[in-house]
Amino acid sequence: MANGTDIDGLGKITISEELIADCVREAVLNTNGVYGLAGGFSDAFSQNILGKELKFKGMKISEAEEGIVIDVHILVVYGVKIPEIAWVLQKKIKNSLEEMTDAAVKAVNIVVQGVRAQTDKADEDE
Repeated sequence: MANGTDIDGLGKITISEELIADCVREAVLNTNGVYGLAGGFSDAFSQNILGKELKFKGMKISEAEEGIVIDVHILVVYGVKIPEIAWVLQKKIKNSLEEMTDAAVKAVNIVVQGVRAQTDKADEDE
C-alpha cells in the first residue's frame, strides 16, 4: 500500500495495510484515557451478516497523493478531556507510523464515538 518506492534500483518496498493497522491499534490501546477502538455500522455489518473477520475494527486506512490518511473511531474513558486525548493520539499515531515505516502521513482523523466508565473495561477483562 504505502511507499511503493524503488530504492537504488534494487526493488520495490511496499508497506501493507495490516502493518499500518497494527501500528495504529498499538498507539490507540497504549494511550491513557482511551477505552478502545469503536466499530461502526460497516464493521458490525461485515462481522455479523457477511461473516468476515474484522482486520481494521474502528479504523479506515487510505492513501492520498500526499501520504496516508487514517480515520480512527475510539471510545474514551469517562472524565478525560476529549480534545486533549484526541490531540495526543493524533501525534502518537503519526509519529509511530512515520518512525516505523518512513511513510508520509497526511492526516490522522480521530472520531470519538462514545464514553465508557473505567469499571466497564474491568468487567470485560474478567
